[in-house]
Amino acid sequence: MGPELWQRVETLLACVERPVRYIDSEWGARRVTDTEHRSVLLYPDTYEVGQANQGLAILYDRLNSTEGLSAERAYIPWVDMAARMRAAEVPLFSLESCSPVAGFDLFGITLPYELTYTNVLEALDLAGIPLNAADRSEGHPLVVGGGPCAYNPEPVARFFDAILIGEGEDAVVDIARAHLEAKRSGASRDEVLERFAGLPGVYVPQFYRSAAGGGVEPVGTAPSLVTKRALGDLGEHRPPVCPVVPYMDVVHDRFTVEVLRGCTRGCRFCQAGMVYRPVRERTADDIIRDVMEGLRCTGHDEVSLTSLSTTDHSQLEEVLRRLTSRLEGTGVTISLPSLRVDAFSVSMARLASGGRKSGLTFAPEAGTQRLRDVINKNVSEDDLIETVSRAFAAGWRRVKLYFMIGLPTETDEDIVGIGDLVTRVQRAARGAAPASDRGSVRISVSVSTFVPKAHTPFQWEGQVPVEDIFRRQEVLRSAMPRKGIDLSWHDAEVSFLEGVIARGGREVSEAIEHAWRAGARFDAWSERFDLATWREAFVSAGLDADAIASQSYERDERLPWRHISSGVSERYLWLERERAVAGVTTVDCSFDGCTGCDACGTLGVDIVLGGESRGRR
Repeated sequence: MGPELWQRVETLLACVERPVRYIDSEWGARRVTDTEHRSVLLYPDTYEVGQANQGLAILYDRLNSTEGLSAERAYIPWVDMAARMRAAEVPLFSLESCSPVAGFDLFGITLPYELTYTNVLEALDLAGIPLNAADRSEGHPLVVGGGPCAYNPEPVARFFDAILIGEGEDAVVDIARAHLEAKRSGASRDEVLERFAGLPGVYVPQFYRSAAGGGVEPVGTAPSLVTKRALGDLGEHRPPVCPVVPYMDVVHDRFTVEVLRGCTRGCRFCQAGMVYRPVRERTADDIIRDVMEGLRCTGHDEVSLTSLSTTDHSQLEEVLRRLTSRLEGTGVTISLPSLRVDAFSVSMARLASGGRKSGLTFAPEAGTQRLRDVINKNVSEDDLIETVSRAFAAGWRRVKLYFMIGLPTETDEDIVGIGDLVTRVQRAARGAAPASDRGSVRISVSVSTFVPKAHTPFQWEGQVPVEDIFRRQEVLRSAMPRKGIDLSWHDAEVSFLEGVIARGGREVSEAIEHAWRAGARFDAWSERFDLATWREAFVSAGLDADAIASQSYERDERLPWRHISSGVSERYLWLERERAVAGVTTVDCSFDGCTGCDACGTLGVDIVLGGESRGRR
C-alpha cells in the first residue's frame, strides 16, 4: 500500500458512508509486486456492485497469473467520498497498493451497462486523466475498455484509447504483453496503438472517422471490420477458484462458476444470445472440481452455476446430483439463474434447492403465442401451465414471471394477454396446491421495457416512445388479476435513456459529457437517476434524444456499429427480422441443426457440448 497516499485516504474514511468500500487486504486479493507492466481494472460502479462481477474477476486472475504482468482493482467512490477526495486533492486509487490510477501502465474499464457511462468520466476525472483520448500525453496510462456494451462502442469511443470486442481471457494478456514489448522498445503512444489495432478483436477509435453515410470508416490501414475474440475451449482457462472475498455484503454474495458460455435459443430481442455464440460447455468433471475447490478456498455457503441458460447444459442433472451428494450436511446451497419452462424438471429443481421451496423464476416474455413466435421464444402457454402445476404440486408456493412490453409488432391484445396468462398461471398454481396452502400461493410479475440492441434481429427497429410505454403499462395494470399478484415494472424513463445511448453513434459522447458535467453520476441507481438532466444534456449537444431512440433503419443503411462484428452475420440477422415479421420461429442450432448464423465459421470456434465438439456450423 502506498503509505503516503493511504494516510490521506484514511483521514477521509470516518466521514463517509461504508468506508469498507475503500480498504484492501480482503481474503484472496492479489498483490504482485515488481512487475514490468501494471494494470488497474475498474468496474464503473460502487465496490459492492463491481466486486460481484465475474468478468472482472477473470481478467484480474489472468493478469496476475502471467509472468511480468500484474493487476489491481478500482471502483467508483460514492458521491460523498468523491466530493471529499476532490476537496482533499486525493486522486482515484487502486485498492491493493493504494496507488494513483494515473500511475499505472494500463487502465482497463468494464462497460457493463449504458447507464454507467457517466461513471466512466467520473473515474477519468478523479484519476486526473484527460477525458478525451486525443488529449492524453505519453505519461498517461492507456485507457482500454471492454465488456457487453463494447458491441456498440461509439457513444464512448472518444474517451478510450482502445476497446476490446469479445472475450478477454486471452486478449487481455495479448494487450498487456504488446504494451510491455512496446515499452521495452521505446515506442510512442501512437505506435503502441498501431500495435493494438493489429490484435484480433481490438478496436482503436482514433483510426476511424465519421462517414458521410453514417457510422464510421477506417483511416489508413485500420481494419474495416473488427471481429470479436472468442475462446475455442473454456476448459483451457479455469475460472478463478480463489477469488476475492469481500469484507462487506455485495451483490450476489456467493461463489460463482460459469458452466457454459453462449446461448443459441435465438430469442430475437436478446443481444447476449447473439453476441456470445457459439455455445461452449464446461465438462461436468471440471465444474464439480472448481465448485469444490472454490468453496474450500472462500468459505461461501452458496454456489451459483451461471450462464445465459444454465438449464440447457447437457450434463446439468448429473452435475447437480454429484454436487448434492458431496455437499450433503455442509449447509451449502446451489442456485441456478432463471429456469426455462421447457427445460424444467421437478427433480432438477429439488436438487438445486436442497429441499427448500424458496421460489421459481420463469421468463415467458410475452403474453400471446403470436408475439412469442415473433420474438422466437419457443415455449407455449401450455408448457408454462404444466410446469407451474407440477412445481406447485411438488411443494413450491411462489413463482416469478418476467415479461416485456414495447416489443416489435406488439398490440394492446398482446398486453392484455399477459394478464390472461398470469390469471391461468394463478389458477393452475392454486389448483395444484393443497387446499390448506392455497392462501400462500404468490405470483410475482416483473415487466421491463424492450430496448432494441445492436447485433440483434431487432437492431433496425425503433424504440416505442416513453409516453406510449406509460399508456401500455396502464393497459397491463387493468388486465392483471386483482388479488394474489405482485406487479412491478422497470422505470420506462430509464429504459428510454438506455435505448438512446445504446442506439447512438459517436455524437452521443457529447451528451454523455454534458450530463456528467451537470452532475449525472450513478444513473443506474434509482435515487440518482434524473432524466431532466439528460434531456438538457442532449439539447446542449444539439441532439434529439427521442429521434435517436425511435430511429428505425432500412436494410442498406449504415448502422452506427456496423464496423463491429460479433461473428453473427448481418445477413442472418436481417433474415431473422423477416422471420419475426412473418411469425416464423427458428430452432436452436445446438440441438436441431445449423441455422446459418455464420458465427462458428467466422470465429473459427466449434459448438462444444458435454466436452465434445459438435463441429463448426
